[in-house]
Amino acid sequence: MREAADLPGWRRAAELTGRRGECGVLDRLIGAVRGGESRALVLTGEPGVGKTALLEYLAVQALGCRVVRAAGVQSEMELAFAGLHQLCAPLLDRLEHLPGPQRDALRTAFGMSEGPAPDRFLVGLAVLGLLSEVAEQRPLICLIDDEQWLDRASAQVLAFVARRLGAESMGLVFAARTVHSDLGGVPELLVEGLREADARALLDAVLTGPIDARVRDQIVFEARGNPLALLELTRGLAPAELAGGFGLPGLMPLSGSVEENFLRRVGALPQQSRRLLLIAAADPSGDPALVWRAAGRLGTGTDAAAPATEAGLVEFGTRVRFRHPLARSAAYRSASAQDRQAAHRALAEVTDPRLDPDRRAWHRAQAAPGPDEDVAAELEHSAGRARARGGTAAAAAFLKQAALLTLDPAGRAGRALDAARATIQAGAFDVAWELLAMAESGQLSDFQQARVDMMRAQLAFITSRGGDAPALLLRAAERLRPIDADLSRAAYLDALLGAIFAGRLAGPGGDVLEVARAAGAAPPPRHAPRASDLLLDGTAATVDVGYAAGVPVLRRALADFGAGMSAEEELRRMYLACITAIRLWDDDRWETLSARYLRLARETGTLSELPLALTARAYVLLFAGDLPGAASLSDELQAVKEATGSGLASYSAMGLAALRGDETGACAVIDATLEDVTTRGEGIGITYAEWANAALNNGLGHYDKAMAAGVRATAYGNDPAGMCWPLAELIEAAARCGTPEAAAGACRRLSEMADASGTDWVLGARARSRALLSEDDAAERLYREAITHFTKTRLRVDLARAHLLYGEWLRRERRRNDAREQLRTAHGMLEMMGMTAFAERAGRELRAAGGTAHKRTAPARHEELTAQEGQIARMARDGLSNPEIGTRLFISARTVQYHLRKVFTKLGITSRSQLDRVLPSGPGGA
Repeated sequence: MREAADLPGWRRAAELTGRRGECGVLDRLIGAVRGGESRALVLTGEPGVGKTALLEYLAVQALGCRVVRAAGVQSEMELAFAGLHQLCAPLLDRLEHLPGPQRDALRTAFGMSEGPAPDRFLVGLAVLGLLSEVAEQRPLICLIDDEQWLDRASAQVLAFVARRLGAESMGLVFAARTVHSDLGGVPELLVEGLREADARALLDAVLTGPIDARVRDQIVFEARGNPLALLELTRGLAPAELAGGFGLPGLMPLSGSVEENFLRRVGALPQQSRRLLLIAAADPSGDPALVWRAAGRLGTGTDAAAPATEAGLVEFGTRVRFRHPLARSAAYRSASAQDRQAAHRALAEVTDPRLDPDRRAWHRAQAAPGPDEDVAAELEHSAGRARARGGTAAAAAFLKQAALLTLDPAGRAGRALDAARATIQAGAFDVAWELLAMAESGQLSDFQQARVDMMRAQLAFITSRGGDAPALLLRAAERLRPIDADLSRAAYLDALLGAIFAGRLAGPGGDVLEVARAAGAAPPPRHAPRASDLLLDGTAATVDVGYAAGVPVLRRALADFGAGMSAEEELRRMYLACITAIRLWDDDRWETLSARYLRLARETGTLSELPLALTARAYVLLFAGDLPGAASLSDELQAVKEATGSGLASYSAMGLAALRGDETGACAVIDATLEDVTTRGEGIGITYAEWANAALNNGLGHYDKAMAAGVRATAYGNDPAGMCWPLAELIEAAARCGTPEAAAGACRRLSEMADASGTDWVLGARARSRALLSEDDAAERLYREAITHFTKTRLRVDLARAHLLYGEWLRRERRRNDAREQLRTAHGMLEMMGMTAFAERAGRELRAAGGTAHKRTAPARHEELTAQEGQIARMARDGLSNPEIGTRLFISARTVQYHLRKVFTKLGITSRSQLDRVLPSGPGGA
């Protein structure tokens, strides 16, 4: 028999172990990468089945490619970005080629510089950009072994990168026991046990002598096709046992578990060798000098290494390397709790507190036999450093451990609360509930109890965006009243926004009217009122006292908004500011605030705010008649949701489909939104969905359906300011259905807002609505008044619909010439904006009035572009660079360039400067 070492490389070993199919998949992956494509793949299977061997095969076969590697280590799972740094460290010479925000985010994450904690998705963009930059020079293969043991931050970032690959000449291959949810959607290759014939062939290849057939059959049977088991189960068996004869009856029963085999072999070592293995297993850095110094502390010398090495468990060279992660696990598990503590204590003592303070703190924590305030304080400092790098999961782990080591009940509660806050930020909501329960098990101060209430409310709001959150936030605000007036007011404002979101689906004690009454009695601020204070007072007054009572205060709030605010505070309150502009019918403020909201979210890399910012901005463009621009933002929003996992309902897609008159698409997204928001308790979604339903059916001329939807949209009367858009749709539908009493009731509610607000937007809406309920000269005067008001705004959709309604009225008055003029204007505007259903309605009326409705008969060449190509083309037309486009769409600059080449070919152009003449631009500008 030949020695295993005689086998000609991993290719031969793979053939011997029946891996031809898996190797073929990897060969094709390498070929695609060399050909300029990108591929991501997850190898999954039980421990020892051969995933690492396949990664080694891939590394050897990737001739002409650059190969970088990382491996998850169980004991490093709490150290933020440890795995990511392992992968990227050889590539950091290309860091300066990244855009500034991405470069800074990655430097902060890796501890190379100080700065605010970066958003993990911004770090993901930076890593995608860095890998793409390296792949420009030479095809790149990234190998990540034991993905299940990566730290959470690294796992999320690498999964993000895997899902966003495009045309980067890059392969990203993971090996994992099972597919984590982060890697959902990435192609998977299941690595299964060997067939019996292949298992026998592998066993024959590694044996150095003959074997009894019955012994071989038993080994093959017990190994269940697991290659590592086949190799490991033969170790330690004497030749007589393998050959049969006298040794056969006494053969040790094989457990079938690879790890149990490693445990048996560790247990057979001398005590000093076991201690050395334990120290090496307790520290995953692989630094032999560190291991030897720690071993020296425990009286273990270098001669302890030989038995462990001879047993095939570990190698001591320039790095300490275990034969398999299960060998490391066995070395650690087989030790007593007291021995583990001693090993960690020794490692802590020899770890430099200046160069690696966090690893030292973690070792000290594992060494502590019980509560230890000194260690807990050190863990708090480590949490602060982890948070500054954006490692919120690591910060949460450090803080949780600090809480467990704290004896003082008040201190323990405080640290548990800090840990819960970090855990919420890290998205580990189940752990957050446990930490809050830990905090409440002790005696809390009023302030701490208020924090508990706040976090319970935040969890409710994050997980369902409605329902129970307003009442919980309100309770927290009440607790904070006697403690801190400013914090109390902030909690009241959060409760008010939560109640607006929850709307008709709010739980007991969280209805917007109840919350507004409580917020109206909030303690006064300790300083001159700021924009946030005015938003609180004005919104509460609008709901509780009456619309007119809150308008002056809210106007001051929007005028002052941003003054003296940090970017973080401004972003936190910007969505409320945007919807306040809508509730005031102030399209100028809506335009300004939504543009700044989106710009701030992008510039700061706050991707958690980006979905709401994109939604707010998309609706501005939608009402301005720039449907292509709104579609671009809606597509971008979808890319953000896919990349970040945001659960925000598809509001922009719903509004876009409704105004386009896409009945099938709109109904599908409306139904999905209604189901989603009802499940989560987000009542405002019902109002938006039914508004879209009413607008869609008004365009289609299905006025009975539009009226029913309008009634449902406006049924929740506790927040009248939230009905700006639905009221106008209900009035139009009710007037067309011949139910003037329903239209008149809605018109009175609209008129109250018009009297208080007085903007051209609301005055135009009131005039148009009243015209529908009027006759003769009064109707004509009101239609003309509506057109005059809307002309002064950017609201081209409302203006076009005013022309349409006026033209329809004129035709019914038999004033055909005047009707054709209005209907031709309406039809041209609606057709240009892409509001197909309304345009067809205008066209029918125009033909009935004796006119001709011209339509596009041939599709424009830009309609041949895919959704992503069109999106990239519009951004390039508007002056964005490839890196800027890539940042917005979560793809690399190289992928952007790849798509632009296809765009140029389809459009018959040769440069970006020609995009402006071949792509349509919406009335409001994209």
